[in-house]
Amino acid sequence: MSYSLIIVEDEFIMLKELEMMIDWKSLGIELVAKASNGIEGEREIEKHNPDIVITDIRLPGQDGLQMLEKFPDVRSIILSGYSDYKYMKKAIKIGVEDYLLKPVDNDELLKTVVNIVTELNNEKLLKAKENIENEVVPLEKSFSNHLINSAVGYISENYSSSIGLQEAANALNVSETHLSRLFKEVTKVNFLYYLNAFRINKSIYLLKNSNINISEIAFNCGFLNPGYYTKIFKRFLGITPTAYRDKL
Repeated sequence: MSYSLIIVEDEFIMLKELEMMIDWKSLGIELVAKASNGIEGEREIEKHNPDIVITDIRLPGQDGLQMLEKFPDVRSIILSGYSDYKYMKKAIKIGVEDYLLKPVDNDELLKTVVNIVTELNNEKLLKAKENIENEVVPLEKSFSNHLINSAVGYISENYSSSIGLQEAANALNVSETHLSRLFKEVTKVNFLYYLNAFRINKSIYLLKNSNINISEIAFNCGFLNPGYYTKIFKRFLGITPTAYRDKL
């Protein structure tokens, strides 16, 4: 399992130290961006959607806590040259993983990072288990790539409509070729496979939890016609939607 990291630090020497003091790759972490102020840091977090952010508190533009408040889902480590109770209280409130004083102790930082990686691993395993239990076709829903997360979000919001790679690429303002290549590279499956698998899982939920007929389920889940839906369903599950419902 691999995770992405952004470091936000306005002191150049400290920034280089943080970059070098831990063998990030050995922990399965990729340093995807660095920033020297809070505004730039916010832009990089929006762009890369990282798993972990390490940031100083006192930054030009906006402080580290103001920046992190906008990204409640990211795991974060705060660095500060001051043991300021006001900052520490706010850091706890917004869910910061740890508050480390400068000069940063290598072992202390490493311990915190390892704890975060362990938590992230456990969450991924739990999500994978939930996917297997709740979906006949397991699909990863979150990736360490902002564009692919946006593409998956587009599928989630528009699967019931007549969409494909072209519509997704247009919506995300990228070329079809770029989206197709990157989607396969990151998710390990092509865009159409993911879209069809997502639609099949939605249809399975309706087969289990409603009395809607097969034709309506097909249209509700974005398939052009019941025949095509049956063909794709059988490709994934080995039986027809009708046979699947009968087994229930």
